[in-house]
Amino acid sequence: MRCPSCNSLDTQVKDSRPTEDSAVIRRRRVCMACNFRFTTFERVQLRELTVIKRNGRRVPFDRDKLVRSLQISLRKRPVEPEKIETMVSAIVRELESGGEAEISSEAIGEIVMEHLRHVDDVAYVRFASVYRNFREAKDFEAVLGELSGEDELKQDIKPVVVRK
Repeated sequence: MRCPSCNSLDTQVKDSRPTEDSAVIRRRRVCMACNFRFTTFERVQLRELTVIKRNGRRVPFDRDKLVRSLQISLRKRPVEPEKIETMVSAIVRELESGGEAEISSEAIGEIVMEHLRHVDDVAYVRFASVYRNFREAKDFEAVLGELSGEDELKQDIKPVVVRK
């Protein structure tokens, strides 16, 4: 592993341990040339994924880009970083286990929106506004209508009142 400080290839693992969900190995490393300490994370990759962009261009899937877009959507929202990491891992597992080596950016966006819908409504609307390229207020109204429609379905189940 190359040292991020001095670019030396002479680094040594000092400590390894799994994360809480045991999906990632966290390694503490030290550079033997400059004594710089840094952390790396190792995770299983089932297959190489290629993203087909809207313009037809193909690019390698970038987990970090997914993390950044979720962090932007969830900025200043009451969601713990561990929850974001768990969500990212679930999304990547879903993409990798889908059986396809190439996946469209639209399919990824829909999967991300489905996960965000269950975590935070505001983040869902933020992500949808960028992903679906909102241009007018009515675009927001449509998404908010979808969300409020779900809430109304949940509230339609009313308790039966028994009178004596």
